[in-house]
Amino acid sequence: MAYRRFPASGEGRPEIGAPRQDRLLDGAPTFRTWNAYESTDGRTFCGIWEATPGRWRVVYDEWESCTILTGRSIVTPEGGPALNLGAGDSIVIEVGFRGTWEVVETTRKSYVIRI
Repeated sequence: MAYRRFPASGEGRPEIGAPRQDRLLDGAPTFRTWNAYESTDGRTFCGIWEATPGRWRVVYDEWESCTILTGRSIVTPEGGPALNLGAGDSIVIEVGFRGTWEVVETTRKSYVIRI
């Protein structure tokens, strides 16, 4: 198949998760992930991710492009200015990014990840 369409509401049963305890800074956020696509080489993924309020440290070993569908989050690189994200905003996060992700209002995003 040359394309894959998936709804912003997610499809099927989501994977449930949370930040690693050693990275959690505030709150008790939970994640729901609907991985809609995986490439045949296993290096590219896309789907829908949702998180409830909280703040945690992030370390990216992968490249990600995402668009916020609903909610509000703040992404802050180590030593850099905070980036406020809301519905309709997009961000590309490069391999090696370190900082924090804070969900202010339950956030849902569509993502493409390349490892």
